[in-house]
Formats: sequence, structure tokens, C-alpha cells
Amino acid sequence: VVITGIGLITPCGLTKDETWQQVITSKSGVATIQGFDTEGHGVTIAGECKGFAASEHLSKKQIKEMGRYAQLSVVASRACLEDAGITLTDEDRERCGTIIGVGLGGLEHLYAYSVTLRDRGPKKVSPYFIPQVIANLAAGQVAIDLGLQGVSYATTSACASSAHAIGDAADWIRWGRTPLMLAGGAEATVTALGIAGFAAMYALSKRNDDPAAASRPWDRGRDGFVCAEGAATLLLESESHAKARGATIYAEVTGYGATCDAYHITKPDPSGAGAKRAMAHALEAARLAPSDVDYVNAHATSTPAGDPQEAKAIMELFGSRATNDNLLVSSTKSAMGHLLGAAGGVEAALTALALKHGIVPPTLNLDDPDPELDLDFVPHEARERPLRHALSNSFGFGGTNGCLIFKKFADWPGLALLSK
Repeated sequence: VVITGIGLITPCGLTKDETWQQVITSKSGVATIQGFDTEGHGVTIAGECKGFAASEHLSKKQIKEMGRYAQLSVVASRACLEDAGITLTDEDRERCGTIIGVGLGGLEHLYAYSVTLRDRGPKKVSPYFIPQVIANLAAGQVAIDLGLQGVSYATTSACASSAHAIGDAADWIRWGRTPLMLAGGAEATVTALGIAGFAAMYALSKRNDDPAAASRPWDRGRDGFVCAEGAATLLLESESHAKARGATIYAEVTGYGATCDAYHITKPDPSGAGAKRAMAHALEAARLAPSDVDYVNAHATSTPAGDPQEAKAIMELFGSRATNDNLLVSSTKSAMGHLLGAAGGVEAALTALALKHGIVPPTLNLDDPDPELDLDFVPHEARERPLRHALSNSFGFGGTNGCLIFKKFADWPGLALLSK
């Protein structure tokens, strides 16, 4: 299973290339919130998709039917197919599935129509309300927009949603049920209700006076994650389907592991056992040893509890490879915040680009590293390094864990042997 197209809309850019360049040049997309009046809020910063205007891409009818999360997903999916350079045949459209991970869906409409119901009564609630809100309408709207008639559903597993979507989509191809799938994630919860809800849990950073420095994974000064929005869509194909049309291939999807901590509704298991098992299952699926992995794009959200738990799980699983600087580990959330249900999709795309270009994205704001965590977190600046295999972690509330493994694509046998 190979990745042949990438569409990204993130706080770091409205395209794949803009996002990649901003991430590898250590530029933050976090800023003071512009999307709503933050008066009275204890948190006033987020990663917004600055400059995104649905009216530039979608019809009035489409805008009326969609929540922002679905708008972002449709535009990212169009960009993905354009990036893939694919002209879908009727047979392709009939078989191509759509799996888009979404954590919360149309939160802005859920709030707005709750107010409408209270102030104006039930007859004033729009008939578009439910389609604007429900999580599977990112996948549904993408399928309608692009005419894709294969399987269509949402994976909703908090911040692991789109990692699970990509893992599931790869399995559909691997099982031989379809030669191509669109997969990824979308989220748009930078709303008054969303920020207030996460802030009430003491989950968010309060560095309002310095937004760009707020997301600081593994730094001793970290005080919570930065909420962000965006979308990522990847085109996955069987290698034979991709080669038959002469596609450019970013990377191969070789492993997928998923577990549950079964520990707490929001806190990760401090032992890291669930995270470690997810990574181990992905390695087993990819038929790799820990010593084969060169880079981990970590979940690392910049929370006091989550960051050390993941780092310790990595240290236990990878052993001496993790602590002798052969394994590079970084968090791209340091540049854009946490895209929740879309995070795994964005990070899968960035991991594939890292393999393609031989560049490891940096961890920003790591000024005072936690001394107990002995890993090479690639602080401040990107690093050029030939990569063979890379792993991307996504963990979520409820203890859900998803791990994906990608391999640098080798299209001739000699390189394949070397990359193994």
C-alpha cells in the first residue's frame, strides 16, 4: 500500500507545500484567536487555518450543508487528488472508498442551534443542522463531491481518529477489496465552546502572551496543548495500481497497530503500556525490529502527563537505539498545535514527506528539556537524515492508541534491499 497524493490545510499553511516548508523552517502557526471574541476566556490562542475561505472553493449550497470540518476536508481531498495527478475512471470511482477521522464534528453549529432552540423554539432549528454536525459527513461530503462510491465512514476515536482511518483504509487495500482509498482526518473545534471545554479540563496552554512558544513538547515549562484546526487527506493505492498509472509515490504504508489503555477517560496510563503495545503491534505488522526504525513522529501534545508517558514507552520499546541518538523523535504539534481528530492524518502526511525528502521536522520551543527523558527530540531545527522506516503515534481520550509505520519507497530491487 503506497501513498500517492497528499492534501493539507493546517495552521502552518493552506497547502501541502506551504505546511511542509513552514514546519521544516521552524515557523509556528499558533497565534491569538481571530475566529471568535475571546473576552472572558482564560485561553486566547489556537492554531487556526488563517486565510481559509470556503467561498473560494465551494458553492453556496455546499457551504450551507457543511460544518467547517467538512469544508476543510472537501478542499483538502480535492487537493490530494490533484497532487496525485490521477484521473479517476468510472471503475476507480465505483471502488474508491473514503474514510475520514473526525473527533467532534460541527461543534460551531451544535452550539449555535442550541441557542436558537432556547431563544426561538424548535421550529427555527435548520434542517441542515444534523448534516452539519455528524462526524461521518466529512467522508460523506468528500464522497459526494468527488463521486466516490466505495465504502464511506468516519473513525471517531478522539485524537487517534485519523490514524485509525489511515490504518483501516490501508487494510481495505491490503485485503484486496479495493485498489485505492482516500483517508485522513478533519477537525474544526476552535470555537468558543470548544476552547472553553478544553480549558475547563486544564488541558490547554495559557501562554496567551507568547502564542508561538505555547506548544512545547517535552520542555519542562510545558503547561498544556494548543487547540488547532485543519484537514489532511491521503490517497492510498495498491502498488500495482499506482505503478500502472505512473504515479509519484511518497512512501509505503507497512504497519498499523491499535490498542487501548483501559485506564482513564482522559489521562494516559502512566506506565505507557498501551502506547508501547500499539507500537509493538505496528512493528510486528510491518515485520520490523525496533532497530529498523529511524524516526518517530510522536503524539507529544505538550501536556505534563502525556509527553513523558510516550517518551518512556519509546525508550522501553526501542532500548539502546532510542538512547544512543540513532533514533530521532520529534513533535510537529510544536509548530501548529493539536488538530485533535485530524492530528494523525496531518502527522502521517508529514512523516511520509520526511521519508521522501530525508528531512526530519524539528521540535520547536524545546528550550529546557525534561532531564528524565533521554531521547534526541530534534530541538529547534530540522535535520537532514536518510530515513528507511518511520513511525507515527496518535493517542486519544479514553486511552485509545493508534500507530502507523511508513517505509521509504524503493522502486528497484537493489534499493529495496538496502532500505530493508
